[in-house]
Amino acid sequence: MLDNILTTAATDTTTTTLAAVSNKEFLICSLTSLGLGLIIAGAFSLASKIAKGKAKKSKGFAITLALLPVIVQVVIMLVNGNVGTGVAVMGAFGLVRFRSAPGTAEDICAIFLAMAVGLATGTDQLAVAAILAVGVSIIYLIYTLLPFGNKQTRARQLIVTIPESLNYDGAFDDIFDSYTVSHELVSVKTTNMGSLFKLKYEVAFENSSDEKKLIDELRTRNGNLEIMCARIAEENTQML
Repeated sequence: MLDNILTTAATDTTTTTLAAVSNKEFLICSLTSLGLGLIIAGAFSLASKIAKGKAKKSKGFAITLALLPVIVQVVIMLVNGNVGTGVAVMGAFGLVRFRSAPGTAEDICAIFLAMAVGLATGTDQLAVAAILAVGVSIIYLIYTLLPFGNKQTRARQLIVTIPESLNYDGAFDDIFDSYTVSHELVSVKTTNMGSLFKLKYEVAFENSSDEKKLIDELRTRNGNLEIMCARIAEENTQML
């Protein structure tokens, strides 16, 4: 008897949910989601071209941003008024995990914005969705154009060879503090049958002239052994 009651209640709820959304309403919300998705994709793609030193967004990332609002909207509409709404919302925000490679802060911001727009259109809050998509896109473009949180630094990978007798822990901290904005010891590797160490650092210079000064200082301390300074290889942060 209890099973029959639960089955009847679930059937009634599903019927009410599907009937509550007309074809016209569904079409309007879907077109709105697609249009706002295009605005978000265009804004973030344009911002990546404006920003100097940043990789351009891939076509797959732009398509994902354009389609994500309508996908989230359909999911929310299908389960609206049901207990599964909460599960659907959690699943929608769980879509951030669809990336195989870690994304930048801008990528995560764009994905969350697209999903928030989809949640708004899925609950028939079209005005809120439009204000959110257009407003945040404009603000993001303004922040990109402004020197907001921008530091003119040059990131480099630095490999320093030292003899095994030299304690590498903090051996060059005073030199790094004088010529770099930041520095971090990434890895340590033995070479030449263990008689030498190769220390790999990631450093950032504020002035290009400090690079040579740093190398000259390091040469005097590591016994004029090999030092290599190179550009850091860009990580693959492309979507899909």
